Amino acid sequence: MILPSPVASRLRRRSLLGAALAAPLLLTTRARASEQEPVDVELVLAVDVSRSVDQEEQELQFAGYAAAFRDPKLIEGIAGGPLGQIGVTMFTWSDWHIQEMVVPWTKIDGAAAGERVAATIDAAPRRAWLYTSISGAMDYAARLFGQRYEGTRKVVDISGDGVNNSGRPLADARADALEKGIVLNGLAVLDRTPQPWSAGLPPLDDYYRTEVIGGPGAFLMVAEGFDAFETAVKRKIIREIAAAPPPGPLVERAFA
Repeated sequence: MILPSPVASRLRRRSLLGAALAAPLLLTTRARASEQEPVDVELVLAVDVSRSVDQEEQELQFAGYAAAFRDPKLIEGIAGGPLGQIGVTMFTWSDWHIQEMVVPWTKIDGAAAGERVAATIDAAPRRAWLYTSISGAMDYAARLFGQRYEGTRKVVDISGDGVNNSGRPLADARADALEKGIVLNGLAVLDRTPQPWSAGLPPLDDYYRTEVIGGPGAFLMVAEGFDAFETAVKRKIIREIAAAPPPGPLVERAFA
């Protein structure tokens, strides 16, 4: 059917107007994409601060992460990548709605940058909350990517000492993250003095292996007690930032 010329003219004007309005948005989107600095890996560190992690154990966690970014082996690992730099951010988590940024997105391209991240972790407040929402941590972490850096890999490193007991089903959050191409690695801390509420729950390392980790090359690091946390963190991050992660065991264990 041939439209009368006035109708066709109005449709053409609307089409041109729509294109004119869309152009700035497209340019803005492209500009934002071009502003993202390329890195070898975008690494999100998610740290459990629920009630099962006491003050001493929380301090061991923070000290472990700070020590990892001061480790010359980790800095050498970063330098060995194609670009020689990674993007890192770190937050603490507990209840489904409680996530607190500790280290905003930061580029690490050498020892000086690693020291700045370590110093930021040292100075961060230590706060504990109530529940354990791994699903909330996954959802929050997934929203952090693409803000400053563009990595060839997107990795979330979730450390914790308990099972999901707050927020939406863990399986749903995990599936959404994997659909976005995010690799989920785990660091399960086996508490040598289990709490009363842990009775009847599955072994934490089995739980993290089957319910938490996922994606190409995903793996689980198990810290045999909080005293082993620093060793576990160092080994884990070095493996995560490898340019071509070597095939390794699905589950590794670290001892104090």
